[in-house]
Parts: sequence; C-alpha cells; structure tokens
Amino acid sequence: MKPHKKNALAIALALAAVLALGVCAVIAATNDSASSDTLASSSSSNVVASPVASASGQTARTETTIKLAIGKPTITVNGQQSPIDEDDTVPVIQEGRTLMPIRAVVEAMGGTVSWEQTNQTATLVCGGQTIQLAIGQTTAYLGNEAKALDVAPVIINGRTMLPILFVAESFGYAASWNGDAQEVTITNMGTDANDAVAVYMVTAITPDGLQAVYEALGIAPDADDKVAVKVSTGEPPASNYLRQELIGELVKGLNGTYIECNTAYGGQRAATAMHYQVAKDHGFDPIVLIDDCGTKEIPISGGAVLTKDIVGDRIDDFNFHIVLSHFKGHAMAGYGGALKNLSIGYASSSGKNLIHSGGASESSFRGDGQDAFLKAMADAATGVVRYVNSLEGGQMIYINVMNRLSIDCDCNGNPSEPDIHDIGILASADPVALDQACIDLIYKAEGNESFVRRVERQNGVLTIESAEAIGLGTRKYTLVSLDNRTAESANTAINFDV
Repeated sequence: MKPHKKNALAIALALAAVLALGVCAVIAATNDSASSDTLASSSSSNVVASPVASASGQTARTETTIKLAIGKPTITVNGQQSPIDEDDTVPVIQEGRTLMPIRAVVEAMGGTVSWEQTNQTATLVCGGQTIQLAIGQTTAYLGNEAKALDVAPVIINGRTMLPILFVAESFGYAASWNGDAQEVTITNMGTDANDAVAVYMVTAITPDGLQAVYEALGIAPDADDKVAVKVSTGEPPASNYLRQELIGELVKGLNGTYIECNTAYGGQRAATAMHYQVAKDHGFDPIVLIDDCGTKEIPISGGAVLTKDIVGDRIDDFNFHIVLSHFKGHAMAGYGGALKNLSIGYASSSGKNLIHSGGASESSFRGDGQDAFLKAMADAATGVVRYVNSLEGGQMIYINVMNRLSIDCDCNGNPSEPDIHDIGILASADPVALDQACIDLIYKAEGNESFVRRVERQNGVLTIESAEAIGLGTRKYTLVSLDNRTAESANTAINFDV
C-alpha cells in the first residue's frame, strides 16, 4: 500500500527492518517526576561534520560516529571521549536488556530532548526533525506524520523505553550492536536527515538479501493491489539479466507479475510474440509486455527536453510497481539502473525513440545529442513515476542489484566480462538517491577503471543530476547497511536509558 493511504507515512524513511532488530531507547526519568534536572544537559558535545565531495562529485558530509559501551561512563563522538553526564551514568544490562543514555546520544547528534509527564510524551528535536512518542502507543509522530511502531514505548523500572533505530534513522543515523565488545555504534553516513533519504544495502546477493532490502523499505502492497515487477528480460544468448534463482521467491511471495516493453533496436525482443518467448525462456513468468495491446501518451510538466512520454498502455493494469533493476554499464547512457529502467524500460518503441532522440523523433534515435538523450531519460522517468502515483493506490519502490557489473547493458546479448566484483543489493523509495548510491559505490570499487571510463565518456551522471533538478528525488542519501542484522542480532534487544 501507499504509506499515506492509511497513516501518512513518509516514503523516504522506512521502519520495518530497522524495528525488526528490536533496538530500544530509554528516555524519561521516574514515573512520578520528570523535572528539568532529570533532563539536564549532559557534557557530551555536538560534532558538526564538514561538507566533502564524493568520488562522483556528489556533495556529502563527513561521517559522524557515536559509541557507548556497557559499564563505561563515557560517550565517544568522532573519536573524542567525554563523560555521559555529571552523575557518571553508565550503560548497563538489566534482565537481558542494554540500557543507555539516549539524551547524551541525541545531544551528540546536535538535538534536544524533553519529557512531558502529564501526557507521558517524549519529544526529540534534531536537524529540523521533531519526533514525539507516547507511552503505550504504537504510533509515533515525525513532524505531523504518523509512523507505525512495531514496539510501543513502555516504562520499565521507572524508565521509558522507546525504539532507538526509529529515532536514529529519522535523524539520518544508523545504529548497530557489537555483542562481543558490548558496544553500540550510531553513525551518520554523511547527510542531514531533513534533506537525505535512506538507501538500504546488503552485500549478500541472495534471495534472503533481496527480501531484507525490500522489507527494510517498510512499503508493502495491500491485498487488493496489482503488483508489477519491472525487469529487463535480457537479450539472448548471454546477457546478464536477473536470474530467477535470485528474484523468483520475492516476486512469487508478492503475487507479482513481471512487466517489460518491446525494444526499438531489433534483436529478439522487438516483436511481441518473440519477446514473450524470450521472457519465458529466461524464467519470467507470469509476464505482461505492457505495450502488447497499444501505447498511451503521458504528460511531463517541467521537463528539460520532453513534454510527454509514450508508454505501454497496460501500465494501468498495475498500481504497485517494484522497479527491479540490474545495475551495470551502458554503451549509450553510461550506466543503467533505476532511472533507465523507469524511462527506457517503460517506454514503447516509439517512446524509446523519443527519449533517445531527446524529443526530436518518435521513429529514430537521431536527435539533439547525448546530453539531450540523458535529460530525456530523467524527464521520462519522472513522467512515469508521477503517472503511477496518480493512479488509485499508486506506489513505486526501487531495487538495484549490483552483480555481474559489466560495462555493457542487458540489451547486449554478449556483454563484456566484469572487471568489478559483485557489490550487493540496494533499495530505496527514491530512484535518484538509489542510482547515486550505486554510482558512488562504483567509484570506490577496485577494478573500476573501465566502468568509470564508460560513465564519464557518456556523461552518465547527468541523468541523475537532471532527475534531481526536475524534482524526481534527491542525490543526498543515508546508506544503511543491513549486513549486521542477522537472526542472532535480531533477537537481541538493545535499550537506551537517560
């Protein structure tokens, strides 16, 4: 379902997987009194990170790391240690629960904490965001937006317990627990919460890893939603399309239907009947070629080069779309990810021509040059997202799989062998942030020379820049690793106390 259909959830900050870890915070004083003395300022200092540039040119901020350990009355912020408070409060474990001073943590983030005893409500403010949580209530508020909690805040032994991962990620941080060191680490991956979105990542390219990043988004279809999974069916004989061994279980569990459109360049996927056969040969079943019965024009307002897109008219058969993309290089676009799958992928043959030509032609790729093509992709992607979101219950989410990282697209039946090792699976509610995160990981990868050369020769990052400029999303993101959220750690409750 769309998060706002029932309780106005914001799509950029997902809760499901982060709450699954069961990490909680303790914030209030005693039941009978919560004076200003209880919430007096700690001696921890706020560390402000400075802007830096990522390898691909994206502006980010230096990472902020906060650490607290059991039995130690100190908090460490970016390597600088200071007392938690004047009373030598130490994190402790009681009845299997780890209690830590959330107040010192929030202040280390640059935030403030207050407690209203009458309503038994905690208010946390940081980075332009305000969180309110009440005892016994499974609804929290991020600003004016309701957020569903898996765990209700409760008072145990005079202490108020609330979900710290919800707090951390709402403020642009991630939290992890090291059982061996008895230490909690809370990290800002480089952006402010008020202008960054979450991108979730696992390095395990497995069905379980795919399921994990999907669930981390916290956005799921209703029982009556029609679920489409937009893929590339892959050109024969040896392209790097996503295999059923990886994606089939997730799609089947959601009762999803694969969708795709015919190509505009010939090959074995240009004609409907042959394309259906290739798709089924590659395991994509059930599948609908959304242009098999015709096309439709959708408007694009505010585009850099396009005023319309031409897509398969059976796009209307589905209202919940998972854009599941194999991230790789591309001979024309520089790279292919969520934005290419949204634009070229949803476009009919004439729509593909329109995009490739930068709006000049519906019958040929010839047009106004490389930059116009890249901007047209951003325009078309935006048009598709806006159109799907305008449908009743319309929703789109995005997953990029970074395996078989060839410099060639899945439209190439004989792609070059990859020079980069597999990296992982990433997911976000924002396709711009998702593609930016993938590009940044490419720039950091060993053996990336040929891939980076292809991206830069084609000016591929322009698509991301243009998509941000038109308002499709943001390039600012928080990269949240799910690798440490194993079955063992998921059963370990971490609770923080003032």
